[in-house]
Amino acid sequence: MSHEDFPTENPAVVTCGLPYANGDLHVGHLRTYVGGDVFARSLRKLGQETAFVSGSDMHGTPVAVNAAKEGVTPEEFALEWHEKYEATFPKFNVEFDNYGHTHDETNTELTQDIVRALDENGHVYEDEVMVGYDPEADQWLPDRYVEGTCPYCGAHARGDECDEGCQRHLEPGEIEDPVSTLTGNAAEYRERTHKFFRVSEFQDYLQEFIDRLEGTSNAKNQPREWIEGELQDWCITRDMDWGIDYPDDETAEDLVLYVWVDAPIEYISSTKQYTERVGSDVYDWEQTWKEGGEIVHIIGRDIIQHHTVFWPAMLKGAGYTEPRAVMASGFVTLGGKGFSTSRNRAVWADEYLAEGFHPDLLRYYIATNGGFQQDVDFSWEKFRDRVNSELVGTVGNFLYRSLLFAYRNYEGTPDAPLSDEVRERIEQAQSEFGEAVNDYNIREAGNAAVRLAQFGNEYIQRNEPWKLTDEDPEQAAQVIRDCVQIAKAIAVLFEPVAPEKCQRLWRGLNEDGQVADVGIDAALEEPSASFDEPTELFEKIEDERVEELNEKLEQRVAEATADDADDESGADDDSTDTDTDTDDTMTELEPLADDRISFDDFQALDLRVGEILAAEGIEGADKLAKLTVDIGVEERQIVAGIKQLHDLDDLTGKRVIIVANLEKAELFGVESNGMLLAAGDQADILTTHGDAEPGTKVQ
Repeated sequence: MSHEDFPTENPAVVTCGLPYANGDLHVGHLRTYVGGDVFARSLRKLGQETAFVSGSDMHGTPVAVNAAKEGVTPEEFALEWHEKYEATFPKFNVEFDNYGHTHDETNTELTQDIVRALDENGHVYEDEVMVGYDPEADQWLPDRYVEGTCPYCGAHARGDECDEGCQRHLEPGEIEDPVSTLTGNAAEYRERTHKFFRVSEFQDYLQEFIDRLEGTSNAKNQPREWIEGELQDWCITRDMDWGIDYPDDETAEDLVLYVWVDAPIEYISSTKQYTERVGSDVYDWEQTWKEGGEIVHIIGRDIIQHHTVFWPAMLKGAGYTEPRAVMASGFVTLGGKGFSTSRNRAVWADEYLAEGFHPDLLRYYIATNGGFQQDVDFSWEKFRDRVNSELVGTVGNFLYRSLLFAYRNYEGTPDAPLSDEVRERIEQAQSEFGEAVNDYNIREAGNAAVRLAQFGNEYIQRNEPWKLTDEDPEQAAQVIRDCVQIAKAIAVLFEPVAPEKCQRLWRGLNEDGQVADVGIDAALEEPSASFDEPTELFEKIEDERVEELNEKLEQRVAEATADDADDESGADDDSTDTDTDTDDTMTELEPLADDRISFDDFQALDLRVGEILAAEGIEGADKLAKLTVDIGVEERQIVAGIKQLHDLDDLTGKRVIIVANLEKAELFGVESNGMLLAAGDQADILTTHGDAEPGTKVQ
């Protein structure tokens, strides 16, 4: 691993968090996989040797529980979902070089090899642990068979994580007031011998690792509270018969490895399978994973801890290469509300395709709508607006009008040199694209081509070649030659986001081969001398179509809600909620308050502009940061719950809005003298449009 700008001489691998083989995919799930595909294609465009891999996560208690409910084996249940995912991803032009699963022979053998190495290197030990037990069912209760209260924040927790509260990883025996999901009865804690990975031994290493880790700021900052605090060892076995057996130990013969041990190892296994298929002369998995390759993990933000604490410690302990970068995405909401699979409140992947929309439209929407780590809201109205204004009105409009003019007047590319102005503008777009990739900014990588199309529209409108064909035919040819070059550059630079549409454009320009196979330099290579009459690349979405889609969604939600009400009224309902869709736990937008306040009440709030002078995390607090804020007349110390959501180093110098006359409070032993204003669960910090001075009153 080099930490040099891409492209490097080392092979790269881009991985996506494994989809859990337990249910249908919706557009919220696709954000990570589309993002991974865009990034992998972008690396290749820069000339970086890259493999793009993933696989289905087959193990764990939800699979076992749901398989039992359907009367099939866990393997049969999981394989059915695996095969569906494997068929679905290509429909959205998400093209993995290899897509495996955690239960195949390669991953089983490699997982046991890595655990064996950790054990032989002294990083694994046995210890007694309190494990949930259901005396009525006479069964041990691993992971999602136990629900209760998080010992850290008091929220409802299930399995091995506080999924509704602080999102901490939880070890067996930590959940308070445990309840068995099998019977609904109170569970008991009983002593049991399990295997532990000495994560605490890697604390110094992890503190150095997190400082050099690249990627999104949430992935770099959220784990610091664990790495810089008291790091706990990690129980890596479970009382189940569905999973990968612990290797070479008779005392552990009735235990399987915890799902979070074998799941990330699938990244390596899938890369190995790719090498076995194409040959090590094409791609060498060992060079990547054992000799310092460029490893980039693209995940949802709910599994940051696993990828930045446990996983790099495992790799280090077994002698593998550490990740270069982790990119953690935000969630996708639906019309301002969380997805709800139980209420069928989702836009399903298959449903989107069945409605006749092209996959590249959705790829563009979710890849370029906000920063990768920010939440993205999907609605049919917003989808229509972005398609119509940006894809149809900007990109499509430039391509069709310029290429149609070129075809009708020159039957292709005019015989004229490329102007310096357009050459420099394309070079600028190439530079923007490369910088975005190296900043792990998928949005800006896609926008480089859109901004180039905006320039193209302005350029053709400014030069009006339709007037020049008679007045100055040589200048007219020059302008259209420039426009054809811009069109070719768009095909090259926009391909990672819209691969199928850009291949169609590429063939329309009479270019050979696949646009996915050409590098960024092809944007300035001379276009073909002739090409056929173009067709419009994107089609407008009509308002009536959106109304129809919204009606369908509302009807489905109403039917599912009614079904839920019927289910809840049944006295014999003993179903277990094993839906692992994180988006379901997102908070819906709150309704507007009915109670109004007077203007005098509002005036009583002393809202001031402040400038952050320093920001640091509070030791022992998951979410809290201590800010030093200049409010003009004095400096204030304010505690804010932004530690996991912002890169604290980047906040210095930022103008913010604070409540200056709030009563002082003490949080985690730190005095807070004021309140920082921020919007939503992601703490979008309120700031000023202009340069209002610190201390300026907000009115």
